[in-house]
Formats: sequence, structure tokens, C-alpha cells
Amino acid sequence: MATTSGSVGASKNQQGAPSMAITITDIRRYPVKGMSGQQLDRINVTTGLGLPDDRRFALAHGSTSFDSKDPQWMPKSNFLMLAKNEKLAQLKTAFDSETGHLSIERGGKQVVNAKITDQMGRMIVAQFFAGFLGDEARGAPKLVESPGHMFSDVREKCLSIINLASVLDLERVARAQLDPIRFRGNIMIEGTPAWSEFDWVGQEIEISGVRLKVLSEIKRCPATSVNPSTAERDINIPLTIQRGFGHFNMGIYAEVLNDGEISIGDSLAVGTA
Repeated sequence: MATTSGSVGASKNQQGAPSMAITITDIRRYPVKGMSGQQLDRINVTTGLGLPDDRRFALAHGSTSFDSKDPQWMPKSNFLMLAKNEKLAQLKTAFDSETGHLSIERGGKQVVNAKITDQMGRMIVAQFFAGFLGDEARGAPKLVESPGHMFSDVREKCLSIINLASVLDLERVARAQLDPIRFRGNIMIEGTPAWSEFDWVGQEIEISGVRLKVLSEIKRCPATSVNPSTAERDINIPLTIQRGFGHFNMGIYAEVLNDGEISIGDSLAVGTA
């Protein structure tokens, strides 16, 4: 269950006094790879999978060969993506899981509404993007899907977590305000020091009874340089992170270890294994 729009106790500092709880402030999924996300109040998660409908669809280049009957993980260069197609940020999308309809808005006006779980609907959406992107697409785009497949940037089916304190610290280095949505995370958190989430790699964390294994840090690509509000490349985010902190990372990937529900306002505990 996901709704658009039971906590774990607070951690303790080295002196044993309660510290501020780590709290979930935002939940988002991105039904079409490279397109805008949908904010959720709560969502059910399943062992070994990402968020339901997250990266369920992708816009493949005409030259990309994707077998929906035998889906294999493919690098993101095979698909339309913000790293190469910043114009995509001009569009706002919304996917209805119950009806299978995708609506696309540009400049506040709806330009497409099609049932993309059907072949005809996928063709309508593909034709729109062919006209919208023109020569940017390598051949006519194709909207692709395969049941159970996730068009993630990594091979594992997982979710991503962004620490808002780390984004704030990056703002200090960049000397500019940065919308955390740039990092296209599934879960945003507050209440833990900047960059402390990297210490969780290899550990378990828990959110309202849902256990997750932190797999790795997330290396950032030029997609994060695109301002989600203006659709312009305004700040070289990977270079700014590297110059300020000596790495290219923002956020962590985590694997779901048991079924459950995650909600905005839930607390996160570290080291529950």
C-alpha cells in the first residue's frame, strides 16, 4: 500500500544522554526512470525489492535492445536520463498504480495521459518523447517494462537514502541552496550528522520494524547537476563534492530484509543486527 501526498527509540550519544532521533522526512518513488518522482506518506516494502513501482518503467533509446521476456540489468546509458537529457526536468509526471495511467505535465499543463501498462499507451508516450527530445534521442524512444524488473542504476533491487545534513554541508561548500530532490532518493532523513550515513555501510538499520542492510555509498553522476526546478545545469555537483570532501558520494543504497510499512515520521535506528 502506498499513500500519496511505531517508531524506534532515540539513539544515545557517547555520554549516554539521548540524542535527537533520526527521522524519515520524505518518501518518494520514481515510476519512470529519469522522470520526476511522486511523494508518498507511507508505503509497504517487500523483502529483496525496491519501493513498489520505483523505476518500473524506462525510456529506452531506439538503438537499445531490451528483452522484456528475459530482462537483464543494463547501464543507464541505454536509457533517456537527466545526465544527458536535462530537458526531461521540464516535465512533471504522475503514475497511478491502480489504473496504470501516466500523466505528463509541461509548464503546468497536461500534455499526455495514457495507460502505460498497455502497448497502445506506451506507444503514445514514446511518440510524445520522440517529438519532445528530437535529435537528443538515439532513434525513436521506447517505453519499456518487464514485471518484477527494476531499472535501477545498480544491479541490486534496493532503495536509496539521503541524509539532509549531508546536503546542507554540501550547500556550505557550493555556496548555494540545493534542492535534495536533485539526488532522487527514495527516503530522506534528518537527525544524524552530515556524512555519518557512510559509517552504516555493511550494517543493518531499522525503520518501524523494517530491517535494511546498507550496501554501499552512492557515487554521483552529472544528473545531479541539473536543477529540478529550472531544468538547467547550474552547479557541477560531482566536482563540488569531490573538491569539498574528496569523494563523489551522496546517499546510501539499502536492501530490504523483511516486509513491512515505512511512513514519514518514522524513526531510524542503526546497528540492529
